[in-house]
Amino acid sequence: MTKEPLDVAQLAAVDARQAARLLSGVRAAALAGLRPPASPRPVIGESWKRTLRLGVDPEQGARTRLLALDEIEQRRQSSPLSTILPTLREGLVTVADAAQHIMVVTDADGTVLWRDGNKAVRRKADGIGFEPGACWAEESVGTNAVGTALVARRPVQVYSAEHYVRSHQSWTCAAAPLHDPRDGRLLGVVDVSGPAATVHPATMALVTAVARLAEGELRERHLTSVERLRAVAAPMLCRIGGRAVVVDRNGWTAAVTGMPPVDRVPLPKVFRPGRNWLPSLGMCTVEPLPDGWLVRVDAPGSDGPEQCPESSRVVLDLRQPRGWTVSVAGGAGSWTQELTPRHAELLFLLARCPEGRTAAQLAGDLFGDATRTVTVRAEMSRVRRTLAGVLDHRPYRFADGVGVELLAPAQPCDLLPHSTAPAVLAARSPGG
Repeated sequence: MTKEPLDVAQLAAVDARQAARLLSGVRAAALAGLRPPASPRPVIGESWKRTLRLGVDPEQGARTRLLALDEIEQRRQSSPLSTILPTLREGLVTVADAAQHIMVVTDADGTVLWRDGNKAVRRKADGIGFEPGACWAEESVGTNAVGTALVARRPVQVYSAEHYVRSHQSWTCAAAPLHDPRDGRLLGVVDVSGPAATVHPATMALVTAVARLAEGELRERHLTSVERLRAVAAPMLCRIGGRAVVVDRNGWTAAVTGMPPVDRVPLPKVFRPGRNWLPSLGMCTVEPLPDGWLVRVDAPGSDGPEQCPESSRVVLDLRQPRGWTVSVAGGAGSWTQELTPRHAELLFLLARCPEGRTAAQLAGDLFGDATRTVTVRAEMSRVRRTLAGVLDHRPYRFADGVGVELLAPAQPCDLLPHSTAPAVLAARSPGG
């Protein structure tokens, strides 16, 4: 009996039928709570456990209602992924069609927005509900490349009986997440799927490479939009006295006057014209611009505090498998900020350790390597720009007088499922 996780791609390349039989036995034992004949890959084993807790039917899944055509179209038009669809198609559809595969693009909820590729395979996909408007998140259909990549936040390949639902086991799927380079937000996934017998070891690498290429295109489009905003903002700021900055809708700086330049001003989740407290600037007056904001910073000593007051209350919400937020409420108002996966990990660690953590301790918590302090300090610098006045350093900790509430999943094993940080893995385990 082997204890090493299965190398599915290598085994399938040698003997696809043997791989399918072995995986089927592993899945059956795991779902029955028995000792399997081999260990599933960690990303698959963890997904099976999550799916079991969700109560998904292992035979048929939980077929969800297909979205109406008008709602699908509305999601397509509002998704940033629509701008990079030609890049995804150019990189994947021709290859997928020739290999008897299809390409699928979903949003961050796992809803299929676009599908292209081999016609015969598309008809087969209709038979299992893998079609536009269907939800392929884990809570709907269990372990699959789309849903599991959304949770794990990294590329995932799922082969044959690694799928949780039996009716999906004649398929192989490879998916990679797509992120918005402006704020790190998860936008969706791109997936290549087809009959399990057609699995190819290079599919995962190809899907990952094309996903990175598409994210690069989004980054270039963003830089171009900031340049356009800068052309409008620069002459405007020349006529303004005091401190002011022009930012795009995501807080990226286009122009600045009267203060040191910054790459980005963290903006609350809900941001409106008028008086606002920004964690990195203090009290400001905000005016709308085309595709951005003019932010005038109050002079020192004005009626608004420069930093978040000591009576602040912080709520760190990690209950969801794919989205996490930090909310701050105090005398200056309240705001909510979405968190990147890394910042969610860091704030979780600090919430668990009121006495604080040094950079070396956090490096050990995150990477199992106390020497990686440079990476930790860089990330903590970014976090502190978002939470100025709320976080202290030497050691890193929540400031004195700040009340912190940690909202964790009901099941510890569902905590930050994307994370491989040793301290998070320990917190997921029983008694952690």
